Amino acid sequence: MTALQTARDLVAAHPCAVAFTGAGVSTASGVPDFRSPGGIWSRYKPVPFQDFVLDPEARRQYWVYKKETYQDFANARPNPAHHALARMETEGRLRAVITQNIDGLHQDAGSETVLELHGTNRRVTCIRCAATWPAAVIQARLLAGCEMPECDHCGGILKAATISFGQAMPADLLAVAFQLASAVDLMLVIGSSLVVHPAAGIPLAAARAGARLIIINREPTPLDGLATVILREPIEEALPALVAS
Repeated sequence: MTALQTARDLVAAHPCAVAFTGAGVSTASGVPDFRSPGGIWSRYKPVPFQDFVLDPEARRQYWVYKKETYQDFANARPNPAHHALARMETEGRLRAVITQNIDGLHQDAGSETVLELHGTNRRVTCIRCAATWPAAVIQARLLAGCEMPECDHCGGILKAATISFGQAMPADLLAVAFQLASAVDLMLVIGSSLVVHPAAGIPLAAARAGARLIIINREPTPLDGLATVILREPIEEALPALVAS
C-alpha cells in the first residue's frame, strides 16, 4: 500500500480532523516562505518586537520590508491545497484550520474556522489604542513617502497585525488551539517546518493525546518520528489527492 493510500484511509477513518498549516501551503500561491533559502528572512533581517517599539531605525527597516513584500501577499490567490481543506470543512470532515500563515488564503478559499496563530498581514493596528486599518491603506502611505506610519487617532506606533519575534501570541487563541489538538484523533500537519514555538507544540500535543499525524512537507521535521504517514509530494498536489472522495 502506498503512503498516499494509507493517508487516505486514515482520513476516511477519522471524519473529524484538524489541520495545522505552515508556509509551505502557500508557496504554490506565490507567497514566499520565511525560512527557506531565498525566503523572506534571507532578504530582510527580522525585527524583534522590542526593537520595533524602541528603535526608530529598526521600525524604519520593518516598514521597508513590509512595503517591498506587500505585492507578494496582495497578488496571492488560494491554490488547490487551500481549496481541499475548505472542502473538507464544508463536508464536515475538518473541525478547524490552525495556521501559522498570515496571508488569509484559507479564508479566501472558503475555510470558516481558521485560527491565525501569527496574526494577519491584511490589517495594520496601533499598538497603543488598537485602532486598525486595511493594509492597503497603510501601503498607500508608504508608497507616498511615509517611512514610519503613525496612528491617526492617538499618534501611536502602527504595526502589521502579525506576531513578531519576541511578541506574545494571544493567550486565548493559543489555548483554543491546544484544546482542539488534545481533542481530535487525526491531525494533518501541512507545510510547516515545526521549529517555531509555541505553535510547533500544537501537533506534538495532539500526538501526545493519542492523535494520528499525517505530515505533508517537502523537508524532514522534528515530529517525523511521531507521524503515522509522511508525504513528500508537492502540497498542492498531495492534499487534493488525499481528501478526494
